[in-house]
Amino acid sequence: MCGIIGVSGVPDAARQVYLGLYSLQHRGQESSGIVSVDSAGVARAHRGMGLVADVFGEAVIAGLPGDVALGHTRYSTAGTSVLVNAQPMLASYREGPLALAHNGNLTNAVQLRSDLVAKGSIFQSSSDSEVLVHLIARSEAREPEDQLLDALERVEGAYSLVITIGRTLYAIVDPRGFRPLWLGRSGSGWVVASETCALDILGATPVRELEPGNVIRIQGGELDELPSLPPKPHRRCIFELVYFSRPDSTVFQRSVDGVRRALGRELAREHPAPDADCVFSVPDSSNAMALGFSEASGVKLEHALIRNHYVGRTFIQPVQAGRTAKVKIKFNPVREVLAGKKVVVVDDSIVRGTTSKALVQLIRQAGATEVHFRVGSPPITGPCYYGIDTPTKSELIGANHSVEEIRRHLGVDSLGYLSLDGMLRAAGGDPHEFCHACFSGEYPTEIPTDPARARHAAPLLAGVTT
Repeated sequence: MCGIIGVSGVPDAARQVYLGLYSLQHRGQESSGIVSVDSAGVARAHRGMGLVADVFGEAVIAGLPGDVALGHTRYSTAGTSVLVNAQPMLASYREGPLALAHNGNLTNAVQLRSDLVAKGSIFQSSSDSEVLVHLIARSEAREPEDQLLDALERVEGAYSLVITIGRTLYAIVDPRGFRPLWLGRSGSGWVVASETCALDILGATPVRELEPGNVIRIQGGELDELPSLPPKPHRRCIFELVYFSRPDSTVFQRSVDGVRRALGRELAREHPAPDADCVFSVPDSSNAMALGFSEASGVKLEHALIRNHYVGRTFIQPVQAGRTAKVKIKFNPVREVLAGKKVVVVDDSIVRGTTSKALVQLIRQAGATEVHFRVGSPPITGPCYYGIDTPTKSELIGANHSVEEIRRHLGVDSLGYLSLDGMLRAAGGDPHEFCHACFSGEYPTEIPTDPARARHAAPLLAGVTT
């Protein structure tokens, strides 16, 4: 999962992208980068490991002139967490500088990469996104749009893309629409971004969300909609609504906050806790779910866990040791709220179980007499191949243990997961619109034969800095 943004026809575009990346920081914390293109078509890039605020300062932004720019915050699912895999990628190309920022995961990248290497391609990274760059460059089509389409015809999986070729910006969503991408108007220019919260910080007016298969070309202030990619059944990632997207965003034509409140209401109906004294969330992605649970159940809503906002999201930490250590400094219980109380804890999901177990221990130590854990999604029983870092079943507690075994492991008095039907009801609309493969095992594409190979491949230039 990553955050992407593109700006065209806006003065000081890199500064606008920089601000937008702040709003997309929750989508990736490993690295961030910006590529700008000036009026002469000269492209400049700056990428670094870490948060946006750590990678970019005033001097760096000043060195990225132009009215066209791309930005990316990375959470790796294919390719190791090193600088050469940071995006946007920038390459010399016969039509001008080519820059690419990708959100998603290409499920056939390993096979395509092997084929390209056999034909003489030399890769600089282990990212699946670089496969697209090589496919575009090797296309025999004459026009840039046709070269893009040639490349996209060969890839499978999830991709929302912002690409610049010379000074032309392209925004593309795969035919199934796994990942969101929004179009906004900024003065006489345009902005495309993963979520509407990035448009908000720029003062851009949301125009519309790109539909699955959409291909848009932006040249200065002019926008053209190109022919869509060949249609496939839509499969929007429901985990965007459950966890990843910010609650102040609109994603897949739905208010994220509204869906999460509905998830909490469904959870209260399916797994009530009538004798509880209070309910509270595991902040922040579960806040609205706890509110919905309280509304539907009548159980008093409390603020019983305080989150340290200077610590990142534990689930998207790339290494288990980092996740475990950060739980201990990320949350602190409010003892006056918890002491002597029977409590309901609402969380959006349980992936590996390490965070939840540590939280329950904190709550017990603060004096709670009973802990009832409620989860706003079903057990995660399979890996995601479309942009979430759960590559093997061995990491997923829900894939290897019963609900009762998980209850005992967490040390809670009761455990209730929202059903798949309940989750889809809360999301609203057509339930067939969503990808829920990680919960149901119903994968919309062919499953990769060796996902670990793509995730952990060593880059060729691990020591290179940008």
